[in-house]
Amino acid sequence: MQMVQGTFDDLGTPLAGVTFVVVDLETTGGSPAESHITEIGAVKVRGGEVLGEFQTLVNPHVPIPAFIQVLTGITDAMVADAPRIESALPAFLEFARGSVLVAHNARFDVSFLKAAAAQTGVRWPGFEVLDTVLLARQLVPRDEARNHKLSTLAALFGSPTTPDHRALHDARATVDVLHALIGRVGGLGVHTLEELSSYTSRVAPATRRKRYLAEDLPSAPGVYLFKDGHGRVLYVGTSVNIRARVRTYFTASEQRTRMAEMVRLAESVTPVVCATPLEAEVRELRLIAEHRPRYNRRSKAPERAVWVKLTVEAFPRLSIVREVRDDGARYIGPFGARSSAEAAVAAVHEVIPLRQCVQRLSPARPVGACALFEMGRCGAPCSGAQSLEAYAAVAAEAVLALSGDSRGIVTALRARMLALAEQERFEDAGALRDRLIALVRGMARTQRIAPLAGSAEVVAARPAASGGWELVCVRHGRLAGTSVAPRGADPMPYVAALRDSAEVVTAAPLPAPAAWPEETEKILRWLEAPGVRIVDLDGVWTCPVGGAGMARAELEPQYAGRHEAAGFVAAS
Repeated sequence: MQMVQGTFDDLGTPLAGVTFVVVDLETTGGSPAESHITEIGAVKVRGGEVLGEFQTLVNPHVPIPAFIQVLTGITDAMVADAPRIESALPAFLEFARGSVLVAHNARFDVSFLKAAAAQTGVRWPGFEVLDTVLLARQLVPRDEARNHKLSTLAALFGSPTTPDHRALHDARATVDVLHALIGRVGGLGVHTLEELSSYTSRVAPATRRKRYLAEDLPSAPGVYLFKDGHGRVLYVGTSVNIRARVRTYFTASEQRTRMAEMVRLAESVTPVVCATPLEAEVRELRLIAEHRPRYNRRSKAPERAVWVKLTVEAFPRLSIVREVRDDGARYIGPFGARSSAEAAVAAVHEVIPLRQCVQRLSPARPVGACALFEMGRCGAPCSGAQSLEAYAAVAAEAVLALSGDSRGIVTALRARMLALAEQERFEDAGALRDRLIALVRGMARTQRIAPLAGSAEVVAARPAASGGWELVCVRHGRLAGTSVAPRGADPMPYVAALRDSAEVVTAAPLPAPAAWPEETEKILRWLEAPGVRIVDLDGVWTCPVGGAGMARAELEPQYAGRHEAAGFVAAS
């Protein structure tokens, strides 16, 4: 196999072209909530050369504690005529504009600067930040330096400036430390800002050498597929910037053993550029379902989802099925696991006496009743003890609960839970609680998905991050197309073009969508997000009064916390 070495320019921003502003602060204390800045010092460098310096004392308008005066040499008299932070901060931000901010223990300095910006009403520019302490911990072992303090590192690297707790002096020393550290990582093959920002010594050299795989990838949103030497898909992921995300697999420490193994096996990366983030999410789901990559753990087998069906026969019963058919039956779901569907069925049986036998019954051919009749859990239509009309009333109660107003069944189940708890049957009450939440989730999911699945077309828009509009066309719950209307353009011609080019989608039997349910759920979350506008709707989008969504919103907070660690939430 031929190895291709890309240029550093292709792989990221060359360090020689990055403008760094190395900053240091002196303050009245250690917490930005209770302390104030007394001095700002900064040095601007690029390509190893100093471009400028910034230094100002700051009047904190509070007394400087005595021990801080001794430590820094900055006294109340020195700052009496200094500018306040309202003037000093904007001047510093202008000096640092367009640069990468560097500090030794950057969390301290940046937290004070951000707090000052919030206090004075100045917008924080959102600098990329590099911390020389974190980098030094990766590059300077303990047998070389007893610690990673600025004074220790400055002495180690022979800085002509001795840190003395004055902002500009400490910033100058930090510049020398930064350059020394960059020199060290350069010898390890790190030559770009992106690699430096994510550098860790825990990345194996063989893994780091594979960064050329990101060489020709686009800096655009979409999906990426890692493949082995035989072209088999190992892993599918999504990102708003494919190139930047893929690069991190080779330059950042991967704590997940399986992912580190995947990177070792990878020989190529295939990008799929997408017009919008929603398209990327949906394509990821579809590609995972298609290829079933060994290193993806979720969404690999969406066809395993099951539904609970209220059958269409003389004496209807609940059944767990793999697919929805156009047979006039009532369905709820889908459920991600058969155990969740079984729990939902058990919840219904707790309060609605549907028969639980599986054979087809006929009023003309009665058979013997089972033990459930003697327990009062079934009216025994099988034996003729319950008439066709009487059982139809029971089935109608189930229809109402499953597809419309769930308040009755939820109230009944909660009353039964309370009764069990009062009898100190806490394990039974807990089991019933779990069945109730499984049922409510299934019903709520059906009532959310069904209106979108039944709509021939929904066209929606939301503001794009870069301006303009993200446009989405959904047909029968499946993403049929997506595009972007540029900033300042009339979006309607783009809407018309999207509708003309969108996929033709055939409806599935309701309430199932014409896509994997997880795709439809993603689309629903997008449609329900703030700022989304419905451009056109060919269908009816409603939720039933008293539907399960209301019950789920009430019950989830009570139960999710106790079961999330055991995978309870993910099993619905």
